[in-house]
Amino acid sequence: MIESITLTDFRNHTTARIQTAGRKNIIITGPNGAGKTAILEAISMLAGDRGMRGAPMGEIARFGGNGGFSIYANLADESEICVYFNSGDTNRHARIDGDNATLSDLGQKLRIVWVTPREDRLFVDAASDRRAFFDRMAASFDSAHAGRVARHAKLLSERAGAIKNGANTNWLDAIDAQIAATATAIAAARIQYAGEVNYFLRDAAVSVDGMVESIILNSNAADAEREYLNYLKNNRELVNDKMVIDGVNKSDFGVFNNKLNLPANLTSTGQQKTTLLNLILAHAKLIFTKIGAQPIILLDEAAAHLDADARAKLFSELHETQSQVFATGLDSAVFANVPDATFVTCINGEINNIL
Repeated sequence: MIESITLTDFRNHTTARIQTAGRKNIIITGPNGAGKTAILEAISMLAGDRGMRGAPMGEIARFGGNGGFSIYANLADESEICVYFNSGDTNRHARIDGDNATLSDLGQKLRIVWVTPREDRLFVDAASDRRAFFDRMAASFDSAHAGRVARHAKLLSERAGAIKNGANTNWLDAIDAQIAATATAIAAARIQYAGEVNYFLRDAAVSVDGMVESIILNSNAADAEREYLNYLKNNRELVNDKMVIDGVNKSDFGVFNNKLNLPANLTSTGQQKTTLLNLILAHAKLIFTKIGAQPIILLDEAAAHLDADARAKLFSELHETQSQVFATGLDSAVFANVPDATFVTCINGEINNIL
Protein backbone atom coordinates (compact mmCIF):
# COMPACT_ATOMS: atom_id res chain seq x y z
CA MET A 1 0.00 0.00 0.00
CA ILE A 2 0.97 3.62 -0.45
CA GLU A 3 1.65 5.41 2.84
CA SER A 4 2.30 8.83 1.30
CA ILE A 5 2.72 10.39 -2.11
CA THR A 6 4.29 13.72 -3.04
CA LEU A 7 3.86 15.50 -6.37
CA THR A 8 6.19 18.30 -7.48
CA ASP A 9 5.43 20.49 -10.52
CA PHE A 10 2.90 17.92 -11.75
CA ARG A 11 0.02 19.39 -13.80
CA ASN A 12 -1.44 22.22 -11.68
CA HIS A 13 0.23 21.05 -8.46
CA THR A 14 3.31 23.01 -7.41
CA THR A 15 3.75 20.72 -4.42
CA ALA A 16 1.12 18.32 -3.13
CA ARG A 17 1.42 15.65 -0.46
CA ILE A 18 -1.13 13.05 0.59
CA GLN A 19 -0.73 10.86 3.66
CA THR A 20 -2.97 7.79 3.66
CA ALA A 21 -2.44 6.80 7.32
CA GLY A 22 -2.37 3.21 6.10
CA ARG A 23 -6.05 3.28 5.22
CA LYS A 24 -7.55 1.30 2.36
CA ASN A 25 -9.73 4.05 0.88
CA ILE A 26 -8.46 7.52 0.01
CA ILE A 27 -11.28 9.81 -1.11
CA ILE A 28 -10.25 12.94 -3.03
CA THR A 29 -12.97 15.54 -3.53
CA GLY A 30 -13.14 19.08 -4.87
CA PRO A 31 -14.52 21.16 -7.75
CA ASN A 32 -13.87 20.50 -11.41
CA GLY A 33 -10.39 21.54 -12.52
CA ALA A 34 -8.99 21.39 -8.98
CA GLY A 35 -6.39 18.72 -9.79
CA LYS A 36 -8.11 15.57 -8.49
CA THR A 37 -7.57 13.53 -11.65
CA ALA A 38 -3.96 14.73 -11.80
CA ILE A 39 -3.33 12.99 -8.48
CA LEU A 40 -4.66 9.70 -9.86
CA GLU A 41 -2.63 10.18 -13.03
CA ALA A 42 0.52 10.64 -10.96
CA ILE A 43 -0.19 7.45 -8.99
CA SER A 44 -0.84 5.53 -12.23
CA MET A 45 2.65 6.45 -13.46
CA LEU A 46 4.21 4.73 -10.45
CA ALA A 47 3.57 1.41 -12.22
CA GLY A 48 6.16 2.36 -14.83
CA ASP A 49 4.00 3.08 -17.88
CA ARG A 50 2.84 6.40 -19.34
CA GLY A 51 -0.09 6.68 -16.97
CA MET A 52 -3.82 6.67 -17.39
CA ARG A 53 -3.87 9.64 -19.77
CA GLY A 54 -0.84 8.61 -21.84
CA ALA A 55 0.11 12.27 -22.23
CA PRO A 56 3.51 13.51 -23.47
CA MET A 57 5.83 14.21 -20.56
CA GLY A 58 6.25 17.87 -21.48
CA GLU A 59 2.49 18.40 -21.16
CA ILE A 60 2.43 16.93 -17.67
CA ALA A 61 5.04 19.31 -16.27
CA ARG A 62 3.44 22.31 -14.53
CA PHE A 63 3.03 25.37 -16.73
CA GLY A 64 5.39 28.00 -15.39
CA GLY A 65 7.63 25.42 -13.71
CA ASN A 66 11.12 24.31 -14.72
CA GLY A 67 9.84 21.87 -17.37
CA GLY A 68 10.15 18.75 -15.26
CA PHE A 69 8.17 16.95 -12.56
CA SER A 70 8.53 14.27 -9.91
CA ILE A 71 6.29 11.75 -8.15
CA TYR A 72 7.57 10.27 -4.90
CA ALA A 73 5.88 7.60 -2.79
CA ASN A 74 6.55 5.83 0.50
CA LEU A 75 5.15 2.30 0.57
CA ALA A 76 3.93 0.17 3.45
CA ASP A 77 6.92 -2.16 3.11
CA GLU A 78 9.12 0.87 3.96
CA SER A 79 10.47 1.14 0.42
CA GLU A 80 10.52 4.38 -1.55
CA ILE A 81 9.81 4.77 -5.25
CA CYS A 82 10.10 7.76 -7.52
CA VAL A 83 9.28 8.69 -11.10
CA TYR A 84 10.72 11.91 -12.44
CA PHE A 85 11.18 13.80 -15.68
CA ASN A 86 13.73 16.53 -16.38
CA SER A 87 13.30 19.28 -18.94
CA GLY A 88 15.03 18.28 -22.17
CA ASP A 89 14.81 14.54 -21.46
CA THR A 90 13.08 12.17 -23.86
CA ASN A 91 11.57 9.92 -21.21
CA ARG A 92 10.93 9.45 -17.51
CA HIS A 93 13.36 8.01 -15.00
CA ALA A 94 12.79 5.81 -11.97
CA ARG A 95 14.36 5.27 -8.58
CA ILE A 96 13.72 2.61 -5.96
CA ASP A 97 15.08 3.28 -2.46
CA GLY A 98 17.20 6.08 -3.88
CA ASP A 99 18.91 3.90 -6.50
CA ASN A 100 18.39 4.23 -10.24
CA ALA A 101 15.92 1.65 -11.58
CA THR A 102 14.20 0.81 -14.84
CA LEU A 103 10.59 1.76 -15.41
CA SER A 104 9.72 -1.93 -15.70
CA ASP A 105 11.11 -2.47 -12.19
CA LEU A 106 8.33 -0.25 -10.86
CA GLY A 107 5.72 -2.61 -12.27
CA GLN A 108 7.01 -5.27 -9.89
CA LYS A 109 6.51 -2.95 -6.90
CA LEU A 110 2.95 -1.78 -7.58
CA ARG A 111 0.08 -3.34 -9.51
CA ILE A 112 -2.20 -0.49 -10.53
CA VAL A 113 -5.52 -0.56 -12.38
CA TRP A 114 -7.78 2.39 -13.11
CA VAL A 115 -11.23 3.37 -14.31
CA THR A 116 -11.83 6.86 -15.67
CA PRO A 117 -14.93 8.37 -17.33
CA ARG A 118 -13.35 7.31 -20.61
CA GLU A 119 -13.68 3.63 -19.64
CA ASP A 120 -17.40 4.14 -18.93
CA ARG A 121 -17.89 3.67 -22.71
CA LEU A 122 -15.57 0.68 -22.93
CA PHE A 123 -18.25 -1.74 -24.11
CA VAL A 124 -19.64 0.53 -26.84
CA ASP A 125 -16.49 2.22 -28.14
CA ALA A 126 -14.07 0.89 -30.76
CA ALA A 127 -12.48 -2.55 -30.51
CA SER A 128 -9.06 -0.86 -30.31
CA ASP A 129 -10.06 0.72 -26.98
CA ARG A 130 -11.09 -2.64 -25.55
CA ARG A 131 -7.88 -4.27 -26.79
CA ALA A 132 -5.80 -1.58 -25.09
CA PHE A 133 -7.78 -1.94 -21.84
CA PHE A 134 -7.62 -5.72 -21.62
CA ASP A 135 -4.00 -5.88 -22.82
CA ARG A 136 -3.11 -3.53 -19.96
CA MET A 137 -4.96 -5.82 -17.54
CA ALA A 138 -3.27 -8.93 -18.91
CA ALA A 139 0.14 -7.25 -18.55
CA SER A 140 -0.41 -7.24 -14.76
CA PHE A 141 0.42 -10.95 -14.85
CA ASP A 142 2.68 -11.22 -17.88
CA SER A 143 5.35 -8.52 -17.68
CA ALA A 144 6.40 -9.14 -21.31
CA HIS A 145 2.87 -8.76 -22.72
CA ALA A 146 2.92 -4.99 -23.15
CA GLY A 147 6.30 -5.23 -24.86
CA ARG A 148 4.99 -7.88 -27.24
CA VAL A 149 1.99 -5.75 -28.17
CA ALA A 150 4.25 -2.76 -28.90
CA ARG A 151 6.70 -4.92 -30.84
CA HIS A 152 3.90 -6.46 -32.88
CA ALA A 153 2.67 -3.01 -33.94
CA LYS A 154 6.22 -2.06 -34.93
CA LEU A 155 6.69 -5.27 -36.93
CA LEU A 156 3.45 -4.65 -38.83
CA SER A 157 4.69 -1.19 -39.75
CA GLU A 158 8.03 -2.59 -40.90
CA ARG A 159 6.23 -5.24 -42.95
CA ALA A 160 4.07 -2.64 -44.71
CA GLY A 161 7.16 -0.60 -45.54
CA ALA A 162 9.00 -3.65 -46.81
CA ILE A 163 6.12 -4.65 -49.10
CA LYS A 164 5.74 -1.11 -50.40
CA ASN A 165 9.47 -0.91 -51.18
CA GLY A 166 9.56 -4.29 -52.89
CA ALA A 167 11.67 -6.15 -50.33
CA ASN A 168 12.82 -9.62 -51.32
CA THR A 169 11.06 -12.78 -50.19
CA ASN A 170 13.72 -13.78 -47.65
CA TRP A 171 13.38 -10.46 -45.84
CA LEU A 172 9.58 -10.74 -45.75
CA ASP A 173 9.80 -14.36 -44.57
CA ALA A 174 11.90 -13.24 -41.60
CA ILE A 175 9.47 -10.44 -40.67
CA ASP A 176 6.45 -12.72 -41.03
CA ALA A 177 8.04 -15.34 -38.78
CA GLN A 178 8.55 -12.74 -36.06
CA ILE A 179 4.99 -11.43 -36.46
CA ALA A 180 3.51 -14.93 -36.25
CA ALA A 181 5.47 -15.82 -33.11
CA THR A 182 4.63 -12.51 -31.40
CA ALA A 183 0.96 -12.67 -32.38
CA THR A 184 0.62 -16.19 -31.01
CA ALA A 185 2.13 -15.18 -27.66
CA ILE A 186 -0.20 -12.15 -27.47
CA ALA A 187 -3.28 -14.25 -28.26
CA ALA A 188 -2.32 -16.91 -25.71
CA ALA A 189 -1.88 -14.30 -22.97
CA ARG A 190 -5.28 -12.79 -23.76
CA ILE A 191 -7.00 -16.17 -23.62
CA GLN A 192 -5.33 -17.02 -20.33
CA TYR A 193 -6.29 -13.70 -18.77
CA ALA A 194 -9.93 -13.97 -19.85
CA GLY A 195 -10.18 -17.46 -18.39
CA GLU A 196 -8.59 -16.51 -15.09
CA VAL A 197 -10.51 -13.28 -14.51
CA ASN A 198 -13.79 -15.06 -15.30
CA TYR A 199 -13.23 -17.26 -12.24
CA PHE A 200 -13.68 -14.20 -10.02
CA LEU A 201 -16.08 -12.17 -12.19
CA ARG A 202 -19.63 -11.97 -10.88
CA ASP A 203 -22.68 -11.86 -13.16
CA ALA A 204 -20.59 -11.48 -16.33
CA ALA A 205 -18.07 -13.26 -18.55
CA VAL A 206 -15.18 -12.04 -20.70
CA SER A 207 -14.38 -13.57 -24.08
CA VAL A 208 -11.80 -12.79 -26.74
CA ASP A 209 -12.53 -13.20 -30.43
CA GLY A 210 -9.91 -13.09 -33.14
CA MET A 211 -8.28 -15.07 -35.91
CA VAL A 212 -5.25 -16.27 -33.93
CA GLU A 213 -7.18 -16.67 -30.67
CA SER A 214 -9.75 -18.88 -32.44
CA ILE A 215 -7.06 -21.19 -33.80
CA ILE A 216 -5.52 -21.60 -30.35
CA LEU A 217 -8.89 -22.31 -28.74
CA ASN A 218 -9.74 -24.90 -31.41
CA SER A 219 -6.27 -26.43 -31.61
CA ASN A 220 -3.08 -25.23 -29.91
CA ALA A 221 -0.49 -22.44 -29.99
CA ALA A 222 1.92 -24.32 -32.27
CA ASP A 223 -0.79 -24.83 -34.90
CA ALA A 224 -1.85 -21.20 -34.54
CA GLU A 225 1.64 -19.91 -35.21
CA ARG A 226 2.06 -22.19 -38.23
CA GLU A 227 -1.35 -21.34 -39.71
CA TYR A 228 -0.94 -17.62 -39.14
CA LEU A 229 2.50 -17.66 -40.75
CA ASN A 230 1.02 -19.30 -43.84
CA TYR A 231 -1.73 -16.67 -43.86
CA LEU A 232 0.85 -13.87 -43.77
CA LYS A 233 2.87 -15.40 -46.60
CA ASN A 234 -0.25 -15.59 -48.75
CA ASN A 235 -1.28 -11.98 -48.05
CA ARG A 236 1.50 -9.68 -49.13
CA GLU A 237 -0.42 -7.15 -51.18
CA LEU A 238 -1.13 -3.52 -50.35
CA VAL A 239 -4.60 -2.01 -50.74
CA ASN A 240 -4.41 1.71 -51.52
CA ASP A 241 -0.83 1.72 -50.20
CA LYS A 242 -1.99 0.16 -46.95
CA MET A 243 -1.48 -3.33 -45.57
CA VAL A 244 -4.81 -4.91 -44.62
CA ILE A 245 -4.38 -8.16 -42.71
CA ASP A 246 -6.26 -9.97 -39.97
CA GLY A 247 -4.71 -11.02 -36.69
CA VAL A 248 -4.34 -9.93 -33.06
CA ASN A 249 -4.38 -6.33 -34.30
CA LYS A 250 -8.06 -6.88 -35.18
CA SER A 251 -9.16 -9.00 -32.21
CA ASP A 252 -11.93 -7.87 -29.90
CA PHE A 253 -12.98 -8.58 -26.35
CA GLY A 254 -16.59 -9.22 -25.47
CA VAL A 255 -18.27 -8.96 -22.08
CA PHE A 256 -21.60 -10.68 -21.53
CA ASN A 257 -23.94 -9.73 -18.69
CA ASN A 258 -25.12 -13.12 -17.42
CA LYS A 259 -27.67 -11.60 -15.06
CA LEU A 260 -29.51 -9.77 -17.84
CA ASN A 261 -28.59 -12.33 -20.52
CA LEU A 262 -27.34 -9.52 -22.77
CA PRO A 263 -24.01 -8.36 -24.18
CA ALA A 264 -22.74 -5.54 -21.96
CA ASN A 265 -22.94 -3.03 -24.80
CA LEU A 266 -26.73 -3.51 -24.97
CA THR A 267 -27.32 -2.77 -21.28
CA SER A 268 -27.96 0.64 -19.70
CA THR A 269 -25.19 3.11 -18.85
CA GLY A 270 -25.52 2.33 -15.14
CA GLN A 271 -25.45 -1.42 -15.79
CA GLN A 272 -22.37 -1.03 -17.96
CA LYS A 273 -20.64 0.90 -15.17
CA THR A 274 -21.56 -1.82 -12.67
CA THR A 275 -20.20 -4.53 -14.98
CA LEU A 276 -16.99 -2.55 -15.49
CA LEU A 277 -16.50 -2.14 -11.74
CA ASN A 278 -17.22 -5.84 -11.19
CA LEU A 279 -14.48 -6.54 -13.72
CA ILE A 280 -12.07 -4.33 -11.75
CA LEU A 281 -13.03 -6.13 -8.54
CA ALA A 282 -12.40 -9.51 -10.19
CA HIS A 283 -9.05 -8.27 -11.49
CA ALA A 284 -8.03 -7.15 -8.00
CA LYS A 285 -8.96 -10.53 -6.53
CA LEU A 286 -7.01 -12.29 -9.28
CA ILE A 287 -3.91 -10.18 -8.56
CA PHE A 288 -4.00 -10.96 -4.86
CA THR A 289 -4.72 -14.67 -5.40
CA LYS A 290 -2.21 -15.27 -8.18
CA ILE A 291 0.63 -12.95 -7.18
CA GLY A 292 -0.02 -12.18 -3.54
CA ALA A 293 0.26 -8.46 -4.28
CA GLN A 294 -2.11 -5.82 -2.94
CA PRO A 295 -3.35 -3.90 -6.01
CA ILE A 296 -3.95 -0.16 -6.18
CA ILE A 297 -7.33 0.75 -7.72
CA LEU A 298 -7.86 4.25 -9.11
CA LEU A 299 -11.47 5.35 -9.61
CA ASP A 300 -11.91 8.73 -11.28
CA GLU A 301 -15.41 10.11 -10.66
CA ALA A 302 -16.23 6.86 -8.89
CA ALA A 303 -19.87 7.66 -8.19
CA ALA A 304 -20.81 8.59 -11.77
CA HIS A 305 -23.83 6.63 -13.11
CA LEU A 306 -24.29 4.82 -9.78
CA ASP A 307 -27.25 5.27 -7.44
CA ALA A 308 -26.87 5.32 -3.64
CA ASP A 309 -27.37 1.56 -3.25
CA ALA A 310 -24.87 0.77 -6.01
CA ARG A 311 -22.28 3.11 -4.46
CA ALA A 312 -22.69 1.52 -1.03
CA LYS A 313 -22.38 -1.96 -2.53
CA LEU A 314 -19.29 -0.97 -4.52
CA PHE A 315 -17.32 0.32 -1.55
CA SER A 316 -18.44 -2.57 0.62
CA GLU A 317 -17.04 -5.00 -1.93
CA LEU A 318 -13.90 -2.92 -2.44
CA HIS A 319 -13.35 -3.01 1.31
CA GLU A 320 -13.43 -6.81 1.23
CA THR A 321 -10.73 -7.02 -1.43
CA GLN A 322 -7.06 -6.84 -0.56
CA SER A 323 -6.72 -3.51 -2.35
CA GLN A 324 -6.05 0.15 -1.70
CA VAL A 325 -8.48 2.49 -3.47
CA PHE A 326 -7.99 6.11 -4.51
CA ALA A 327 -11.33 7.59 -5.61
CA THR A 328 -12.31 11.07 -6.77
CA GLY A 329 -15.63 12.90 -6.74
CA LEU A 330 -17.21 16.31 -6.49
CA ASP A 331 -19.07 15.89 -3.20
CA SER A 332 -17.59 14.32 -0.07
CA ALA A 333 -21.11 13.58 1.27
CA VAL A 334 -21.47 10.89 -1.40
CA PHE A 335 -18.66 8.96 0.30
CA ALA A 336 -19.82 9.54 3.89
CA ASN A 337 -20.26 5.83 4.67
CA VAL A 338 -17.06 4.58 3.05
CA PRO A 339 -15.17 2.48 5.65
CA ASP A 340 -11.50 2.84 6.60
CA ALA A 341 -11.19 6.10 4.66
CA THR A 342 -8.90 9.10 4.55
CA PHE A 343 -10.52 12.21 3.04
CA VAL A 344 -8.59 14.69 0.94
CA THR A 345 -9.89 17.96 -0.46
CA CYS A 346 -8.26 19.45 -3.53
CA ILE A 347 -8.82 23.08 -4.57
CA ASN A 348 -6.67 24.85 -7.16
CA GLY A 349 -3.86 22.35 -6.75
CA GLU A 350 -3.84 22.74 -2.97
CA ILE A 351 -4.28 19.66 -0.77
CA ASN A 352 -6.03 19.45 2.59
CA ASN A 353 -5.41 16.02 4.08
CA ILE A 354 -8.06 15.03 6.68
CA LEU A 355 -6.83 11.88 8.40
